[in-house]
Order: sequence, then C-alpha cells, then structure tokens
Amino acid sequence: QVQLVESGGGLVQPGGSLRLSCAASGDIFSSNTMGWYRQAPGKERELVAKITSGGSTNYEDAVKGRFTISRDNANNTVYLQMNSLKPEDTAVYYCNWRRESRGGFMEYWGKGTLVTVSS
Repeated sequence: QVQLVESGGGLVQPGGSLRLSCAASGDIFSSNTMGWYRQAPGKERELVAKITSGGSTNYEDAVKGRFTISRDNANNTVYLQMNSLKPEDTAVYYCNWRRESRGGFMEYWGKGTLVTVSS
C-alpha cells in the first residue's frame, strides 16, 4: 500500500500563490502517475493536473498557464505550484497515486488540504 500526505494549503488573496506538496511512502513502484484533484462544496471531485514518472503532464483547462505540476522521484514527492489564484480555485485539494498493470491497477488518495482564495 501507499500512504500520501499533503501539505501547503491555506488562505490566500486573489492573485496570490501557494505551493502544495504531497509526500508518498510505502510500496512505491518506479512506474506510476501522481496527480492533484480538487473538490469544491457541493461539486464533484475533478482532475487538476497529473504527471507520469517520465514527466508527461496534463492539466485541466481552467488552470492551464497558472498551475504547474512537478515531481521529485528521489524523494517520492509531487508538487503543485499555484499562481494567479482565483476565488473559483477554492476547494479541498487531494493527492492521487496510480499504477497501471496487466489485469488491473492500484490507486491511493491523500486526506486532502484546503485552499481558500478570498480577500
């Protein structure tokens, strides 16, 4: 199993920045995908960004040009740099770890960290 611990959330003014971190531990395989999802009150959890072990990235259209996902494989950590934050970005942000394999997959989630964008 894999354990994921997020950090870096908090209160920030519109236009400000935050950097989220997710540290993974446990049975971590070299080939995997890590990502960030978010869920606002009354809404479904949605993908924000993801990154493969090889460095390939994907972003939600609403955050393109503002957010950057990166990872440090040596320390089993993934980051989300969030710039030009908007009130619409307010949500609980969750770290995700996923590994595809023949016959199925494995997936784990962090507990989440709250990001509030308000003046």
